Amino acid sequence: MSNNISIRHLRAFIEVATAGSFTRAADNLHLTQSTLTATIKQLEEQAGLKLLDRTTRRVLLTREGESFLPVAEKLLSDFDTAFNDLQATATQQQGQLGIAASPSMISRVLPEVVKQYHQRFPKVGIYLRDDNAGGIEQRVLDNEVDFGIGGDHSQQPELNYQPVLSDRYGVVIPAGHELASRETVTWKEVKTMPQIHLTEDTGTRSQLLKLEEMNNLKLPIHGALIEVSTPAGLAEMVKTGLGISLLPALAASTRAFDQLEFIPLTEPTLNREICIISRKGRALNPAAETLLALITQYFNSASLPEYVEVCD
Repeated sequence: MSNNISIRHLRAFIEVATAGSFTRAADNLHLTQSTLTATIKQLEEQAGLKLLDRTTRRVLLTREGESFLPVAEKLLSDFDTAFNDLQATATQQQGQLGIAASPSMISRVLPEVVKQYHQRFPKVGIYLRDDNAGGIEQRVLDNEVDFGIGGDHSQQPELNYQPVLSDRYGVVIPAGHELASRETVTWKEVKTMPQIHLTEDTGTRSQLLKLEEMNNLKLPIHGALIEVSTPAGLAEMVKTGLGISLLPALAASTRAFDQLEFIPLTEPTLNREICIISRKGRALNPAAETLLALITQYFNSASLPEYVEVCD
């Protein structure tokens, strides 16, 4: 059976469900309440089901409405994303673009690139979202950002991962530590030392766990006694002398670690890959393509932190 449901019906339903009120939803959509009521009635008639229950104080979702809401939100999100891409082309890259990346990437690499881009295209809004590895992937999957910069955390089949940087793992130690005079340290040497780690929801920790298993390093990182959720917090804990930490070079090059020393690990020499993460089958709009080109150019020309290299 054919139907006449349109984007306006989905948008009206989502707004009423979110606002819990026809009056507030009508104001938000700049519609008269009678027009909004008629639109919802058309949707329910086409569905053959009640999607909303009207009470004296609030509008509530029926069971069927609760099931339909995430589907409607996904359809509307995909439509808005596709139409925004068309508008970006038609308006000469005016609009907005978003990037999700790790805190170390946003603080250490992206500021100069964003400055260059904004000077060239001042009418394009840019928003940056710092997140852990899983969060970066999810923001790309949800079309919340145009692309992400992070590790291959969970090998999502709907995502493309293009390696752009590789940085070496090392040990981060406080001033005066027994390893302070060393040029390199072996994984075997740090195995018995007290360690402080980022929590397992972070990309750095999850990659370290993978490397530990692949290389049989037998590190005390499973159920670590001291875990911290942010790099800045981790740096402060290491400064106290409670223990060392194992980090890739880019993460250890941020300002939070200025008073700590980074020594590369060897036997074996291990690196992590940082990737450009994008959705398969979705072309970047011109604004995002231009910013991504500037990022790639920056990687190839800038003075990157020691032990950080551009992938071939």
